[in-house]
Amino acid sequence: MNKINYQKQLDKVIENLGETKPTLLLHSCCAPCSSYVMEYLSQYFDITIDYYNPNIDSKEEYEKRVHEQQRLVNEMNLSIKVIDAGYDPQTFFDMAKGYEQEPEGGKRCYRCYKLRLDQAAKLAKEGGYDYFTTTLTISPLKNASWLNELGQKAGELLGVEFLPSDFKKKGVYQRSIQLSKEYNLYRQNFCGCIFSKRESEERMNKQKNIEKM
Repeated sequence: MNKINYQKQLDKVIENLGETKPTLLLHSCCAPCSSYVMEYLSQYFDITIDYYNPNIDSKEEYEKRVHEQQRLVNEMNLSIKVIDAGYDPQTFFDMAKGYEQEPEGGKRCYRCYKLRLDQAAKLAKEGGYDYFTTTLTISPLKNASWLNELGQKAGELLGVEFLPSDFKKKGVYQRSIQLSKEYNLYRQNFCGCIFSKRESEERMNKQKNIEKM
C-alpha cells in the first residue's frame, strides 16, 4: 500500500486557489508549532487560530501557552485572530478514561487528536470557514496519517473542507525551531497532558541516572 503524501496534496490545493484568499480555521497546539505554519499558510489563506487544547495538564500551563500564541501572532505582524476556546480539562479526562496506561503515541493520543479535530471541524462549520486544519502535523512525534484521516472524516461528516498537510516535510520543522528562537518562545518539553508530562519526567530521570553511573 502506497503511503499518502499529504504535503503534496496541500501543494496541489494551493496551486488551484483563486486570487481571493479563502478562509482557514487553523487549530494550533502551541506557538512554536504554529510559527512556520502561520508564516507559510498566511501567504495563501485568511487565517483564524483555533486554540483548543483541553489536554494541557494545568491552568497555569494552559494560560502560558495561549499567551505565547497571541504574542507570536502580534510580533509576527500577522492579521490573524486567535480564538481561545478556554481551558476544559474534564473533557480530556473523560476522553482518556480507560486509556491512562497507553504509551504516548498510542490509542489515547489518537482519541485526543480526534477530540481536537472534531471541535475544529464543528467551529469551522459554524463560522462558515472554507477550510480547517491543524498545526499538529509539523511535529515529528505526531502521526500525520492519523491526523489527516481524522480531519478528513470530521470534515466530511459536517460538510466542511479539511486541508491536508504534513508540515514537517522538506525540513520545515527546523524552520519552526529557528522561529521559536528568533521570537524567544516558550518551548515545553512535553506534549501537554499529564501523561506525556510523566513520561517526559521519567525519561529525564533515567538520563540523569545514566549520567551519574
